[in-house]
Amino acid sequence: MLGQMIPLRREAIALSSAVLVAVSLAACSTQTAASSPAPSTSASASASATSTPEIRKVTNAEHDLVFHVADGKLPALVLDAGGGLSSSYWKDLAPRLAKATGSKVITYDRAGEGESDEVSGPWRVENAVSDLEAGLKELGVTKDVVLVSHSIAGEVATNFVNKNPGWVSGAVLVDANVPDFFTDEMLTAFEPVIEAQRTSLLAQESTKKNRQLLAVMVDYAPVHRVFHKLSWPQDVPVTTIVASETPFVDSPEAAKLWRDAQARFAQAGPNRKHVVAENTSHEGIVTERPDLIAAAVDDVLKTIR
Repeated sequence: MLGQMIPLRREAIALSSAVLVAVSLAACSTQTAASSPAPSTSASASASATSTPEIRKVTNAEHDLVFHVADGKLPALVLDAGGGLSSSYWKDLAPRLAKATGSKVITYDRAGEGESDEVSGPWRVENAVSDLEAGLKELGVTKDVVLVSHSIAGEVATNFVNKNPGWVSGAVLVDANVPDFFTDEMLTAFEPVIEAQRTSLLAQESTKKNRQLLAVMVDYAPVHRVFHKLSWPQDVPVTTIVASETPFVDSPEAAKLWRDAQARFAQAGPNRKHVVAENTSHEGIVTERPDLIAAAVDDVLKTIR
């Protein structure tokens, strides 16, 4: 069990940023590998891909958020990157999806990421949901949304879809946090690991990335016990894409719990699919297998259009 494994391997895990990446921010380095182009499905799709995304600044709760919008038809694709990542994480995949689908494609920087303002205090998923709501309302996109969410953005997606019934038509979760993973066993076992990470970060220079990591650690276990109780609506199609190399590169036991949780989530509803992306990592899955993500998005669009 994970609870027994942690004391035996705590030093190795505490030194691995990948563990904290998985269960909190998933702070990843920006990938630079280029994606190969996908064939256009229509003339309108090709036209949308050639336009430069519009930059829109949206104010919510006295802080500014930056959104990038490539015009197109509904459903709109909303791409949400993992923790520590900005909208630039999707720089190759976003135009590819715009060209292949003809959909409006929206990327954005969550508060404290990229060009968006930092917000003091603990990171709370409710605030992230409020920011996304404000942005989409400002952009006039209040229905027919397909969420494409990586890592911690899975928590934003799960809360968003539950809070706003009828707004989201489908989703693709890309090696994303799902409620099934955050059991009492896992959270109890990782309390000392997170505390060790927090102590280490406090001793380092205060950077934007480190401040975001620290913000997520506040009340980590209670916050994720609440998340664990959530479920995905049965009427919203969702595909989970799981990297073959989990975030837990130092712990086979934790990696198994991650994979099992992803599989349980996918098996819990009739409109769900589970895909394992071979030869991929948690950090690099978007650039390592853009074809798989594009195919999953296309599959969801075919289901709802």
